[in-house]
Amino acid sequence: MIFRARQIEFRFPRPTVVMGIVNVTPDSFSDGGKYFDAGAAVAHALALAGQGAEILDIGGESTRPGAHPVSEAEELRRVIPVFEKLAGRTKAALSIDTLKPAVARAALGAGASIVNDVSASRSDREMWEVVSEFHAGYVVMHAGVQPVQASADVVREVGEFFSERLIALLNDSGIAAEQVVLDPGIGFGKTQEDNLQLLSGLRSFAKWRRPLLLGVSRKSFIEKLTGAKLNERLPASLACATLAVKSGVNIIRTHDVAETVQAVRMAEAIG
Repeated sequence: MIFRARQIEFRFPRPTVVMGIVNVTPDSFSDGGKYFDAGAAVAHALALAGQGAEILDIGGESTRPGAHPVSEAEELRRVIPVFEKLAGRTKAALSIDTLKPAVARAALGAGASIVNDVSASRSDREMWEVVSEFHAGYVVMHAGVQPVQASADVVREVGEFFSERLIALLNDSGIAAEQVVLDPGIGFGKTQEDNLQLLSGLRSFAKWRRPLLLGVSRKSFIEKLTGAKLNERLPASLACATLAVKSGVNIIRTHDVAETVQAVRMAEAIG
């Protein structure tokens, strides 16, 4: 199984890829404002790469519940200097975490190789056209509407979404299967029960023969289950990461790169 993102290529099976999160925002739920300055964001990104992150996921708009939307111009102002300063300074693949096609285009022009799209449920094709034009990697994330009650079968629902994106839409837009990574979108429009069902059903998504990405780092569903506050959620985040690795997940998106690399390497060694 191959994941191609412009000049970058990952061949699976191989050790789990760790994707480090770089929030260039003043209001991220986890580290809002800490890396808002471009220089601080670049230094943090290089530090994460040094800890073992093979992908750096850089975003300029918070997607936490209740976050204020950011204009296209402001998002560009936040993230493009980071890509320009990082390009050529790290072997890690650079990913743009954005909803906006224009931001994705500018980031790809500034050195990004991957588009991480939490709005992959979109119906317009502009983002897909940008991904196709640059031969970029594309993370397809399932994000439901804000839930009122648990889905009757959330694993089946997410699987059908992946099927639709892969077969019906992305291929028609010129995006090859080898460019695609699948993300079930833990916490995005999901109830607590939905999240737990998805975590226990991760192995079912292997049938698409595409790399799976899981992002659970520090998310609020951990507090709902365990009572752990924001800075106390690392143990549960690592538990989910090691479970995911044993369930066939190929990429772990995390704030805590060094700890996650250690945890997943141990899980892999145990076999």
